[in-house]
Amino acid sequence: MAQLSTRQKLEILADAAKYDASCASSGTAKRDSRGGKGIGSTEGMGICHAYAPDGRCISLLKILLTNSCIFDCHYCINRRSSDVRRARFTAREVVDLTLNFYRRNYIEGLFLSSGIIRSSDYTMEQLVEVARSLREDHDFRGYIHLKTIPDADPDLLRQAGLHADRLSINVELPTEGGLRRLAPEKDGARIEGAMRHLRSEMEDKGEARRKYRHAPRFAPAGQSTQMIVGADAADDRAIIARASSLYDRHRLRRVYYSAFSPIPSPSAVLPLKRPPLLREHRLYQSDWMMRFYGYEAGEIAAATDPATGCLPLDIDPKLAWALNHRAAFPVDVNRAPREALLRVPGLGVKAVDRILASRRHRRLRLDDVARLTVSIAKLRPFLVTADWRPTALVDRADLRARLAPPAKQLDLFAA
Repeated sequence: MAQLSTRQKLEILADAAKYDASCASSGTAKRDSRGGKGIGSTEGMGICHAYAPDGRCISLLKILLTNSCIFDCHYCINRRSSDVRRARFTAREVVDLTLNFYRRNYIEGLFLSSGIIRSSDYTMEQLVEVARSLREDHDFRGYIHLKTIPDADPDLLRQAGLHADRLSINVELPTEGGLRRLAPEKDGARIEGAMRHLRSEMEDKGEARRKYRHAPRFAPAGQSTQMIVGADAADDRAIIARASSLYDRHRLRRVYYSAFSPIPSPSAVLPLKRPPLLREHRLYQSDWMMRFYGYEAGEIAAATDPATGCLPLDIDPKLAWALNHRAAFPVDVNRAPREALLRVPGLGVKAVDRILASRRHRRLRLDDVARLTVSIAKLRPFLVTADWRPTALVDRADLRARLAPPAKQLDLFAA
């Protein structure tokens, strides 16, 4: 490997990390350096956010330790057989970059992943060394997210959790068949075994902290994972079912979805075009429905197209479910329980909480609900208020057409 400057390495390894979506910094313990102790913060003060071309907000130094890899996963631009320019940071270089970027208010923390070099254990040791040095040598109190390697020794995973705020292990693809076909060197059972191990460590350390105040924290922001959408034949029903299973069995903080993006010199087994980004967006909406709105995976699957097994792209999955379950509507905002209000298309969690607080003092009218929400148009067919009843509106055959966003004229010369 030719000698590269730190700047050249950063260009290569920051670009190589852009395919990983799982870099949110929410949910961790609050730490800061007020009082003259330490450096960094997990809070958002002074953070300079960057936005990727597809709209993702990146507020962490998001890099790979190296884009060299001994694996040959078909969908990965950094696979062994890929003809890309390679680079590698030392652990010390990543530490210095993180501290320098933080001092300049460019970032709020570090998201560090890596290709596999030499062995899983060797690579994991390097990742752990970065986190250890930041915490112990420099008293860094900002956010650290480590992408962990499921094949690594469990003791290395334990060390990673003692220094990092969040750990993540990618399940890569929604189905075992897809994983065997596109990443034959990876083992789905081993990946889930590592996730179980992390969950067990989190529960053990959590129990210890409840008994002993000074017991060490273990990955306080939990663990997450990521699935690639559209690289194999898995439909949205399969993806939603897998996500629900992962949440239930491993108590994940988050499942991320990444629409497959064609890469240079692609493998012949990959699709020739990427799935629509709107499909990724619909999966994120369905994920929120499970996490915050009380829907079961089977209920969301009922909103998919019976022929394709995918969620509709023209309307959101919550509206699709409501249109398929019209007997559940309309809902009386002055009487309905929270669970029923959360299923009304167009009502978010905050709006529902405002409705519940407001109706203690007065009977709500349609104008009152309008002031508590962004738009009342989608709500009208599904609500009853003190002065509004939709009568036959919810049963209209053309209700979907009336609520779907209007078609937009495409620009012939758009980039």
